[in-house]
Amino acid sequence: MTYTNSQNPTRFKPITKRNIFDVPQWELLDHNRRQAILTLSLVLPFRTNRYVIEELIDWDNIPDDPIFQLTFPQRRMLDPTDFEELQSLMLEGADDDELQTLANQIRRRMNPHPSGQMEHNVPVLDGRKLSGMQHKYRDTLLFFPTQAQTCHAYCTFCFRWAQFVGDKSIKFESSSVDDLVNYISAHPEISDLLLTGGDPMVMSAGVLKRYIEPLLSPRFEHLRNIRIGTKAVAYWPHRFVSDKDTDDLLRLFERIAESGRHLAIMGHYNHSVELSTPIAREALSNILSTGAIVRMQSPVVRKINDDPDVWAELWRTGQQLGAIPYYMFVERDTGPKDYFEIPLARAWEIYQKASLQLSGLGRTASGPTMSALTGKVRLVGVSELDGEKVFVLEYLRARDRDWVYRPFFAEFDPEATWFDQLNPVFESDEKYFRLPDAGDERTPLLWEEIELLS
Repeated sequence: MTYTNSQNPTRFKPITKRNIFDVPQWELLDHNRRQAILTLSLVLPFRTNRYVIEELIDWDNIPDDPIFQLTFPQRRMLDPTDFEELQSLMLEGADDDELQTLANQIRRRMNPHPSGQMEHNVPVLDGRKLSGMQHKYRDTLLFFPTQAQTCHAYCTFCFRWAQFVGDKSIKFESSSVDDLVNYISAHPEISDLLLTGGDPMVMSAGVLKRYIEPLLSPRFEHLRNIRIGTKAVAYWPHRFVSDKDTDDLLRLFERIAESGRHLAIMGHYNHSVELSTPIAREALSNILSTGAIVRMQSPVVRKINDDPDVWAELWRTGQQLGAIPYYMFVERDTGPKDYFEIPLARAWEIYQKASLQLSGLGRTASGPTMSALTGKVRLVGVSELDGEKVFVLEYLRARDRDWVYRPFFAEFDPEATWFDQLNPVFESDEKYFRLPDAGDERTPLLWEEIELLS
């Protein structure tokens, strides 16, 4: 099947702090805002493209436009003292090394790798730690291809922002097809592979094929599901419509589906405007026509989608177009979290009010959910015990198999924004708030982990 007119490919060109001056919309911003964006871009990654700027941002609604907030760094994303010190250095003409030293100091205070990403989930093969992989849950392996460590545009809230700032000491990636193949071969409990990054969709179809094709042989019958996490569906839908190798990419999707694997494109849609353009809808249609499915996920973040009507419209539109609402996440405790985070109680209220606007077919998203060190925790709701308000929680995935789907309770805190700020109501629930004791050699990860429950 031919999906595109390959005679007229669309050329992607990133826009960064180096060439933003060439974009006409840059002149619509006042001097102080432009200066703040350039200062912030020394610490946080800044990258966008003409599609985002011309098709998704409403320049008559600056700075409140959600896609502008999503892609252009804002002054209050940094601690005021850090911002003033960094901007002063820049305006004084400090050299790159001095600016970079201060920027790195600021980054390391921003919890670049939350939830034990670097320390707790590194797989081991033949006594050797494998870089660029995470094996947090028993059935799922995450793989970070070296060639995928960028995106078509960067989200200002991204919890993997540290991957994009050029500091190799806080980055994880792998280009070893052999390590990937051999580890999955050695672990028949792995049913799901998640290719992530960055964004795997910045890779050419040929490079993506090198990672995936060896896993489609009968030798890997236990590998049932291949997931690809991507923001390209929103930031560069041309990838699935008019890039020079779009046909090759979508034929690879067909090949995966024909092999009997379930291919899930994990689409990072943060706002319904990302599904409003004709090319975004064509991209979704092309993906679905290969036999793949698309699932929608996003954190709930202040200034972008902290409104139940926004979520209801996103889920309603996605469902209508064939994308399945999958997760509403809580913004992770990393990067400029103070700018984006909202209280857990508000996140649950948004989730509930959005869900009430949908039929049962649209109520497929789990949320609000926190990917914490102990597992994936869902805030089920707010209730009362003995006349006191409490949070009701449950684990969707957990370090201990027996924790999953068992309700437990935390004291109600109207200001709490993350799991580690909560306290158990009952002494018997204290175990849910800390890591279980490590076992001897129960798994390569030192503790038993859960099977996916469906």
